[in-house]
Amino acid sequence: MPTLRVELFEGRSAEQKRALAKELTEACVRVLGSKADSVDVIFQDVRREDWASGGVLWSDRQAAAAKPSGS
Repeated sequence: MPTLRVELFEGRSAEQKRALAKELTEACVRVLGSKADSVDVIFQDVRREDWASGGVLWSDRQAAAAKPSGS
């Protein structure tokens, strides 16, 4: 019984999550020989201010990218 935890930035639609859950489940069935009903996918929405890469919050990266050059 694989359980997949998917952490992603908040804002994805239910339709996007539904499609991803379907694709991940199909991959587990194909690769692991799992039964589709035994595959669990848990989505964890994370705010950009709660995630950092390379020591920089993603909310700060987003704010920097939104600034016009020369500011």
